[in-house]
Amino acid sequence: MSTKTNIKTLHSVIAIAHEEGKFKAIELREQNGTTNVLWAKSSEDSSANWRTFAAKCGLSIEPMAQRSHDNSRAVVVGFNSAGVAFYRISVPAVGEEETASIVKLQAETRLPLPAEQMEMAWRADQMRNGQVGFIVAAARKKSLEDFVENVRNFEPTKILLDCEGITKAWKAFFSGNEKLAVVVSMAGQNTQVCLAENGRLCNAMILDIGMDDLAAEDEAEQMQNSERFIQDMISVLELFGYSDQTELPIFLLSDGNYAHMNIVSSLNSAGLNVQIALPDIKELRTPSEIGIEDIYEYRVAIGLGLMAFETSKNEINIFKRIYRPTSKKEKKHWMYSPKIACGIAAAMLVLFIVVYCVVGIASPVAIEKHLKASASDADLNSLMQRQKLIKSVAQQRPDLLELLGQINASGENGIKLESFHFKKGQPVTIAGEAPGNEQLYKFEKNLQGRKNINSVKMNPSRDAKTKKIKFTITFHYRNFTK
Repeated sequence: MSTKTNIKTLHSVIAIAHEEGKFKAIELREQNGTTNVLWAKSSEDSSANWRTFAAKCGLSIEPMAQRSHDNSRAVVVGFNSAGVAFYRISVPAVGEEETASIVKLQAETRLPLPAEQMEMAWRADQMRNGQVGFIVAAARKKSLEDFVENVRNFEPTKILLDCEGITKAWKAFFSGNEKLAVVVSMAGQNTQVCLAENGRLCNAMILDIGMDDLAAEDEAEQMQNSERFIQDMISVLELFGYSDQTELPIFLLSDGNYAHMNIVSSLNSAGLNVQIALPDIKELRTPSEIGIEDIYEYRVAIGLGLMAFETSKNEINIFKRIYRPTSKKEKKHWMYSPKIACGIAAAMLVLFIVVYCVVGIASPVAIEKHLKASASDADLNSLMQRQKLIKSVAQQRPDLLELLGQINASGENGIKLESFHFKKGQPVTIAGEAPGNEQLYKFEKNLQGRKNINSVKMNPSRDAKTKKIKFTITFHYRNFTK
């Protein structure tokens, strides 16, 4: 701990990932711009769990009161992104609070479960044409809570999404210098496809097909799986918003395996722009027994560990409301001591009684006389007029959060809000997309029934490609828009 800056300096990080029933952990240390691998471990049997494997990594699984704290070492774990849905959302460039409401409204229309059963987190990207892009991650709250219970014994410093670890590892050790690229990480039973912009994750998709499927013994099954994998990759790129796949570079993380070469060849034959990305360990110091194959094997854990060294809050913290390490909980101020609090309360009570008596004895005439003695009538009138003006101005301010809340409560069943425009003296204008006429007219009816909203007018049109209905709705809000 630096005594000058009071900023905690990490000496090392232990990162643990759980991939296809196997635990993998690595300890990293950063020194003079170089990352050092101290050790790497993996679980030998399928019966291992988070608690037993954490103990194998030298972490204490004792209750917090019985363990000693090492503030120079962090512990991060990765949450499997297979249980996370990612959405790409663009919203108008408005204030921070208004933006949060719009993002939440749009995201909730896409959730597979009711909003109260889901947990969401998002991160903003660059602004384009007056619109701010967001990547939103959503997961079932029960799954997150169950995961927290599995790792709570050893109190990890952070819980991160493993797809963010993949993107970080690609940028750091797989020569990931492209401004925009797709990073593909294949496991035995699944494939993670990550869209990276400026080295940061901005979209992700998990495919339920992996290396085992593409290496099937039956040749016909292998060909069928290969075709399905190609079609899945094309669909993902279209979902990312890139219908012309030749423009977007795709990098398949590899350790030089010949099977990876065949996969790249098949994807390129289908018109995709794919190339192998091998580990570049020039800036990585490892023990003699750890080679390129091991760096590839532990790529997720390495990426998670590198993220822990970052001081910025760029990760998508979907566990923000679910988990907080005991060691990071704020210490209570001395004023929260029950004894001291009681003493302060008693002193305040005595002070209150004294003030009450003084004010109670002073008659209204005496107070008025004192005021007149200290200020002229003109000053008093000016002060009263000023207070009235402040109150009048406050009453004339539009409550945009209230308005967004009413719009949010009116939209349901697939209504997607795309833009929101408010300017005093003009009708409020919102635009968006609806899956059908029934949902749209219900949305219009709900808006018309809201307090302080009137004169709702709708202009719908059907999109020829998606068959969904685009709409623009204008309405008056209180007396601000007239």
